[in-house]
Amino acid sequence: MIYLDNAATTFPKPRKVVEEVKRCIERYCGNPGRGAHPLAMAAAEKIYACRELLCDLVGAPAPERVIFTQNTTYALNFAIKGSFCDGDHVLYSELEHNAVRRPILALCAAHRITADTFPVVGLTEAELLAELERRITPKTRGIVCTHASNVCSITLPLAAIGRLCQRKGLLFLVDAAQSAGRLPLHMREMHVDALALPGHKGLYGIQGCGALVLGERLLPKPLLEGGSGVDSIPAQMPELPPERYEAGTLATPAIVGLAEGIRSLHNGQMQAVAKHEAELFCALRERLSSLPDVVTYQPQAVGSVLLFNKKQVPAAELGRRLARDGICVRAGLHCAPTAHQALGTPQDGAVRIGLGRYNTKAHLDALWRALRK
Repeated sequence: MIYLDNAATTFPKPRKVVEEVKRCIERYCGNPGRGAHPLAMAAAEKIYACRELLCDLVGAPAPERVIFTQNTTYALNFAIKGSFCDGDHVLYSELEHNAVRRPILALCAAHRITADTFPVVGLTEAELLAELERRITPKTRGIVCTHASNVCSITLPLAAIGRLCQRKGLLFLVDAAQSAGRLPLHMREMHVDALALPGHKGLYGIQGCGALVLGERLLPKPLLEGGSGVDSIPAQMPELPPERYEAGTLATPAIVGLAEGIRSLHNGQMQAVAKHEAELFCALRERLSSLPDVVTYQPQAVGSVLLFNKKQVPAAELGRRLARDGICVRAGLHCAPTAHQALGTPQDGAVRIGLGRYNTKAHLDALWRALRK
């Protein structure tokens, strides 16, 4: 089997990730924050160590501002629904995943906020910023955008958008589902107020946890209430993070696996992985360009994701045919219909190749041969 669906979840996982998840389940998987016995204390220490790793990775103000969630979608819902108030106006990009688009549109449907999209595809950084600034109104409260698209390798200029938000007094919320572990992130330098990320993609953890990392000036309203392990008497959740947002038991095995995934990217490995994926992208682009009936979208944007179609073959059928040949890809609209509209794909979408650290050029050769066949 050749796995080329790393944009959905990376596979396989580093050996140390698998070993630590197994060790946690077998040796110290107590309920963190729920007791002073050795297993609960050991789990709590491991979880705090992961907060510290994530804090360093993304330039957050403090480990306590790393909030563990079920996944990126939960984190984005926390950030969006907890940060904007009735009457606010919000801007979001045309490339957004439904994890951003749907919470914003749900608030619009409830007549709580208004929202507009801003264009990205085909624009220079200066043109993008001009389009953003043109859409800012006196009621605009914040900008929400992806760092890297999940359907192609376009990236947005976070630092420049962050400076614009700082100058205009706006909140800046970022979806780092495809960039965490692949691209440099520094919340303080980029003026990011909330960063949502997954544990199971570019950070090479397992499914079951993501994180919402908060900047210094943002404390969203909690969306969940329940046990936090501390301050049990009040009817309200605690005032301070992380307990303010972490109602219920955390996914300890997934969190300790995430910590090992982050450690696997230390000592220059993150840059090495990004370089490897870019080299594979260029090699794949060259191979696909030799096939006259293959169309690629935004091939000039080099990264870990390449989107294509084969003429006269629906995307879903092409995905099924490749699966029969033992090649795992993702076909369709990838939960990002407005991104596909902006890229000009057919109504049924396209086929996505998600490259990862364990892919090789031999895998690309196999894909090329299957497409020829």
